[in-house]
Amino acid sequence: MNHTTLTVANSGTWIHSQIRDTGYVQIGSSSLAHLVGPWRDGPGPAHQRLSDVLRLLVLDGRLPLGCAVPSERDLAGSLRTSRTTVTAAYRTLAEQGYLATAARRRAAVRLPHDDSDLGRAANATSRAADTLDLSIAAPAAPTAVLHAAYAIALERLPGHFHRNGYDRNGVPALRDAVAGYYRRRGLPTTSAQILITNGAQHAIGLLARVLVRPRDVVVIDHPTYPHAIKTFSESGARINPVALHPTRGWDATALRSAAAGAKLAYLLPDFHNPTGLYMSDEVRARAGLGCLTVVDETMADLAVEPTHADARPFAAHHRTAITIGSVSKSIWPGLRVGWIRADPALLQRINRARPAVDLGTPVVEQLAVAELLETGAERNATVVSALANQRDTADRALRQHLPDVAASIPDGGLTIWARLPTPIATRLAMIAPDHGVTIAAGPRFGVGGAFARHIRIPYSLPPDELAEAIRRLATARRALEHGARGRHRQAPLA
Repeated sequence: MNHTTLTVANSGTWIHSQIRDTGYVQIGSSSLAHLVGPWRDGPGPAHQRLSDVLRLLVLDGRLPLGCAVPSERDLAGSLRTSRTTVTAAYRTLAEQGYLATAARRRAAVRLPHDDSDLGRAANATSRAADTLDLSIAAPAAPTAVLHAAYAIALERLPGHFHRNGYDRNGVPALRDAVAGYYRRRGLPTTSAQILITNGAQHAIGLLARVLVRPRDVVVIDHPTYPHAIKTFSESGARINPVALHPTRGWDATALRSAAAGAKLAYLLPDFHNPTGLYMSDEVRARAGLGCLTVVDETMADLAVEPTHADARPFAAHHRTAITIGSVSKSIWPGLRVGWIRADPALLQRINRARPAVDLGTPVVEQLAVAELLETGAERNATVVSALANQRDTADRALRQHLPDVAASIPDGGLTIWARLPTPIATRLAMIAPDHGVTIAAGPRFGVGGAFARHIRIPYSLPPDELAEAIRRLATARRALEHGARGRHRQAPLA
């Protein structure tokens, strides 16, 4: 049976899993052990810690639904633990509804039924109406602006009825609007350099499909956008992560060294997700990497401080850079419209490959986004002012409720990257819904189990909800630490 090998790398160690032509996904024991990362430290029995980590991998998408997990013996060998520990962890996951088991077949990843114990618990906690979600960084919809843009789009729609609606480049009005958006930012651009996509994530997927082959090296800043990690991994890339400094961010020399021999680099220089860091003009000028460089600018228009409001795009320094943009963060996530700015020859290659993925972007949404860009809605002063207030609210709440958590407050974007004193991020993410809040643990944004001390805190909720969410998070952390101390005191009696 034919299959495709998926590869993820960290510090020179390559891990593999397989997607077969039937759609059956199978992950190897070394691959899963790599995703699990450092799981031994912490309170409670070893099998409980292991099942908690595996469950989080399912919940945040790193273990896809339907994926067949390794045998107990194989995973025990890769984790260097007893088979009994893995057996107990698998049994716990199966009882909770996260593994489906069958005779003579490997257990496969699933989600619990609503009528299971865990499903009822989820409905009572993480899915409850009063649960506050800190796992997603998404701005509120500018209702009046969107209504007006869609009204104009519907008026203009009949002018497109003579077309078949399958224009994979995008409608001319939107391509012109995106080109004008870049020209206003000081980057000469024509509509021939623009291809419209179904959001930035779709753009990353198209570029990976066309540019990346199995075992090609892809450089990323580390941590980074988790869907980019997944996309390049599924393309068979060998991922070479370059660490970001907690305050200075990117090291141009380290990036150039990592990119030697690489096929592609993927960078987020504008209010980086998840750290909120911003790449200075000096570093941008020095970051010519000698390989194809894909720059994700989805946060570029969210400058809270005026210092960065008129900064030049990365491609103004390096004309061959491939730029990804969208309106999902600057206007509204429900607008699944993005674009790629690149050399027209590359866009033609993408267009030839695109029909295997999709046939184009809906016309009404494109016309609405064209109107939004023409009116400058991506830099809505009201939205930026609200984000500034929400960011400062998050800062105050963190200092009040989690004073020992280190957090650099960014100049823009949507997120704060917070460092906990101990590596409890995964366990904290697991119990947080029990206290009415959901969070994204740091390992979701890295490879090889990195960032076990980090959590990402978006500040896109209204101020009152944001302050309450951080208070609940502090409550969850106290409960976690209290439970750890309790179990530690009882351990000698066992």
